[in-house]
Amino acid sequence: MKKTTLSILAVATSFCFGFAVKSVLTEKSENETALKRATGIGGIFFKCKDPKKMREWYQTHLGLKTNDYGAVFEWRQGADSLKKGFTQWSPFGEKTKYFEPSTKDFMVNYRVADLEALVDELKKEGVTITDKIEVADYGKFVHIMDIEGNKIELWEPNDVAYEKLGKEMGSATTK
Repeated sequence: MKKTTLSILAVATSFCFGFAVKSVLTEKSENETALKRATGIGGIFFKCKDPKKMREWYQTHLGLKTNDYGAVFEWRQGADSLKKGFTQWSPFGEKTKYFEPSTKDFMVNYRVADLEALVDELKKEGVTITDKIEVADYGKFVHIMDIEGNKIELWEPNDVAYEKLGKEMGSATTK
């Protein structure tokens, strides 16, 4: 009887210890992956000789619904298909300083979930942050540099305000 009781106690203790270890490891791995980084493409920006003609060309030949800033692509978010998401496409004049300090003719904007937390983490990782976080009604922005000198824009979007702004401007989205 004592042997059976000890065996049951040993099995129960092992189970509880294993469950406790699994809980600690699971909690640790969930905390490590809790910070989302890039969640999608927020925009594609490039330099060109004549942005107006470029917008017209893309409107005529590829059907983009353009406005003074380029075009906005509308889509549904994968995590919640009831929510809209937007990607900005913008040609810039070839002499723009907006891409500096990069010397490249393009810049990609990535959508992110928590810009402040991500910037804190990127600083710890030694990533070059080129400016301070800028806040607008339609989201928060900051710029970083990758290892080859490409300037990258990070955007924590407020898609509801972004859509409202587009409607106020009378802009249609490309779907």
